Amino acid sequence: MSIHPNHTIYINNLNEKIKKDELKKSLYAIFSQFGQILDIVALKTLKMRGQAFVIFKEINSAANALRSMQGFPFYDKPMRIQFAKKDSEVIAKLKGTYVEQPKRTREKHDEEGGKRKKKSRSQGVSDSGQGPQAPQGPPPQITPRPPPQLNPAAPNAPSTLPQTAPPTISAIPEQPPNQILFITNLPEETTEMMLCMLFNQFPGFKEVRLVPGRHDIAFVEFETDVQAGAAKDALQSFKITPTNAMKITFAKK
Repeated sequence: MSIHPNHTIYINNLNEKIKKDELKKSLYAIFSQFGQILDIVALKTLKMRGQAFVIFKEINSAANALRSMQGFPFYDKPMRIQFAKKDSEVIAKLKGTYVEQPKRTREKHDEEGGKRKKKSRSQGVSDSGQGPQAPQGPPPQITPRPPPQLNPAAPNAPSTLPQTAPPTISAIPEQPPNQILFITNLPEETTEMMLCMLFNQFPGFKEVRLVPGRHDIAFVEFETDVQAGAAKDALQSFKITPTNAMKITFAKK
């Protein structure tokens, strides 16, 4: 029953009320710290609600993400994470092992058969002889999964594991240590929930305060300046999107 580690992690118990675009951005924000993400698949179909797949370039990144984020409170619900049962399409194509799945073909035939029956019923007895022509219309709309290129962030998705740049930034502190951090260079789509999920991983986290009328800055408060410093060093230059690297300094006292 055990599933071998692979590039893709499967997440369920997600909050079903969150819109798909916001869900994907939030998943990217909290998982890109573990390594380069190739794609995130989150469908809002009845069968796939509350579930998502995050596809990493490296297996180690997927393993670290699974260990670190298991049970993490994501939109007020603890995430349940496991490795996917098999490689995603994007990984199989990179490996050169991708083949069209027979199971998917069967599902496609089932769907086509169902549509054929509905169509023949609606056409009535006089059109019953035209039944074999019915499958020609629907097939292009049947593909259940989005293409790998759906996630525009994939080609440039950052890996924040190598923390080489932060020491040089923190080596020239502009302000003395403080339990409150000042965050700048945030993307326009940043929400309080996104920042909470990022900083909530660190001991002593208290709250995030956004600045009304300014989407690009925020304050994050910890219980002590030491705890704030640890979060500052770990998330310095973290990219919520491929083009926006956070700049973190201690707030003025």
